[in-house]
Amino acid sequence: MKHPFVVAEIGTAHGGDINKAKDLIDAAVSAGADCVKFQIVYADEILHYNSGIVPLPGGNIPLYDTFKKLESSPEFFALIKEYAESKKVVFLASPFGLKSAGELKALKPACVKIASPELNYAQLLREIAFWHIPVFLSTGVSLLKDIEAALAIFAAANSLNDVTLLHCITAYPAPAEEYNLNLLPNLESIFGVKTGVSDHTLDPVLVPVLALCKGATVIEKHFCLNRKDGGLDDPIALNVCEFEKMTSALRDASRLLLAAKTNLQGAEAVIASLEEEYGKKRVERVLGNGRKQLALAEAANYGRTNRSIHALCEIKKGEVFSGGNLAVLRTEKVLRPGVEPAFLPHLIGRSAARLIPSGEGVRWEDVGTYISE
Repeated sequence: MKHPFVVAEIGTAHGGDINKAKDLIDAAVSAGADCVKFQIVYADEILHYNSGIVPLPGGNIPLYDTFKKLESSPEFFALIKEYAESKKVVFLASPFGLKSAGELKALKPACVKIASPELNYAQLLREIAFWHIPVFLSTGVSLLKDIEAALAIFAAANSLNDVTLLHCITAYPAPAEEYNLNLLPNLESIFGVKTGVSDHTLDPVLVPVLALCKGATVIEKHFCLNRKDGGLDDPIALNVCEFEKMTSALRDASRLLLAAKTNLQGAEAVIASLEEEYGKKRVERVLGNGRKQLALAEAANYGRTNRSIHALCEIKKGEVFSGGNLAVLRTEKVLRPGVEPAFLPHLIGRSAARLIPSGEGVRWEDVGTYISE
């Protein structure tokens, strides 16, 4: 087994500063990353402005306002991509809606990342499925049925082979003991796609190397220059020394796997070495039972971190649902969740059965008849 594709998740740690973005790319390359990942953020594609305060690793954040400040132009990302490629590292980005997806597509990326909250954003998945480029699809805060529905969209576009599922836990930081890495070969067997891990734990070695032993072809970790830099994800990111420790450990483990007569023998040897360092019981807990289930650390986020249909403005009883008053957004903590994004076409043209406050999720009981009826 060759070493996995290592992604340094820079996200929005650059704060809109092109020079800092370049410094982060340089540092990631020096730390052994194969790929640098960014986020193309437009607040209105992600949250409603009434979403309120969201607890994040750096504290309680007015997330909508913060995302507004982090919005950057297409030209900014064109410069980032050009610089990354000049450093012989792959440029990767996550779009969060159809606008940012269009801007990313114009950059002609080699691959694309879809974050866990967008796993059920059917319209975004359908758009990206027809790009026919490698897709890294994160599966945090999801159930098996959610993954199945997402992959069905790619299968319908004849692009299922483009997808690598990235198992993760949508919690910051995530507890290593809940990572359940025995799930990786099961996901590969069930869906017939490659797997990897998006690791939100603070340890640079334990989850990444165990994931490699379980067949991960991609390892993604948040990356920063300093955990005190003020970026949204900086408090749970690896710094340069920690990231380099991870990439070194992954390459050492890959060599052991290659040198063994079989992958199984190599994996057993690597796991045994981790048991000596971390303890057998802890390693067993990290490996888990292999069943796809919500981790305890993320269970409360299910249905809230994910996408649903929300009212963009106050919708009065009898008013007709349209693309102008509905949007597919993350719910987060304050607002109520709505109907799944896949049902948006079924809502358009119907009337509101009752008043729906601005920002709230649109539930089935809020949906009346078609106006023509």
